Amino acid sequence: MFKIGITGGIGSGKSTVCKLFEKINIPVYYADDRAKWLMNNQADLKDKLRRSFGTEVYDNDGLLNRSYLADIVFNDKSKLDILNGMVHPAVFEDGIKWQKEQEKKGAIYTMKEAALLFETGSYKTLDKIIVVTAPQDIRIKRVMSRDNISREKVLARINKQMPQSEKVERADYVITNIEWKSLNLQVSEIDEQLIYLAKRK
Repeated sequence: MFKIGITGGIGSGKSTVCKLFEKINIPVYYADDRAKWLMNNQADLKDKLRRSFGTEVYDNDGLLNRSYLADIVFNDKSKLDILNGMVHPAVFEDGIKWQKEQEKKGAIYTMKEAALLFETGSYKTLDKIIVVTAPQDIRIKRVMSRDNISREKVLARINKQMPQSEKVERADYVITNIEWKSLNLQVSEIDEQLIYLAKRK
């Protein structure tokens, strides 16, 4: 199975690009969404989180108290490392199961969407990497509109991430997400190349 990773900084619009690939029947594994699901539903992971961060990490309904957890890990790298050390392996195992399911269904290639593809090292398990980019001003406006937050808060988030330029340097393909017509064309061209490579593999 030919495995593709897709990533990009906040506001780059990688989810929009993934939806375009899904429209042409390419399966996409949304790692960040699955991480949230696993933290709410996988019993073993929930037990680990309770032991490390206290029982308050889940509310009375057994759902993750995201604001409580965020307050703990946001400014404490050691606590963030503990959290990632639990969640990333669980997502990795979940992704392998998903991958096998897609292979049985006969997918030509699959995509894994993750914000921290390079940072977690999961890019090493993939054949090719797509990085979605956009000018910083556009990214800022998108996130301000989406999350209803200030420009300063968006910039703070951007500055905590790997620089877009570094991601571009490490990419096999770069998609510039500014204008809809161009975006569709870029996705179509990359899809053709990936199908060719997948068949050769």
